[in-house]
Amino acid sequence: MTSDLPTVLILPGLYNSGDGHWQTHWERSMPNARRVQQHSWDAPDRAAWVAALDAAIREAAGPVVLAAHSLGCALAAWWAGEHGAAPHAAKVAGALLVALPDVERKDFPGSATGFAPMPRRRLPFKAIVAASSDDPWCGIEKAASWARDWQAGFHDLGPLGHINAESGLGDWPRGRAWLAELQA
Repeated sequence: MTSDLPTVLILPGLYNSGDGHWQTHWERSMPNARRVQQHSWDAPDRAAWVAALDAAIREAAGPVVLAAHSLGCALAAWWAGEHGAAPHAAKVAGALLVALPDVERKDFPGSATGFAPMPRRRLPFKAIVAASSDDPWCGIEKAASWARDWQAGFHDLGPLGHINAESGLGDWPRGRAWLAELQA
């Protein structure tokens, strides 16, 4: 019964997640999943993205688990820093943070504003970070460092690029297992 399951809020990154992306597979196959829609996928503004996530969490009827990819991970960290002490923040049971982007890089897309530096405070919910050893947007050492700062579990997935549609994961059963672990 879906009413007993936490709401899975899908947090895509820059440009959203297309048809072949594991997030889109999950959204289509999980009755309790819904994508947090952003006003601008091409020119993300941190304040607007955080406000949209905060509204989605407030609107959720019960517990929430975040399934974030790339800039969606930075969004989750920023939301936690800004709203983690609010009463409704207790709804967030956990977060799966996949393919962290290095928002502090000089060559990070300038169309994304306000996401640097990456927040480093401990997250107020359980979290699992999954990173690729050859992600073009973040070195594995930096991803592991943020996971330690957040007191999150960390998984090096080996060479999977940016862990997106091009990685060929489809429905990504391994990620679903981690998501289920966070929902427990």
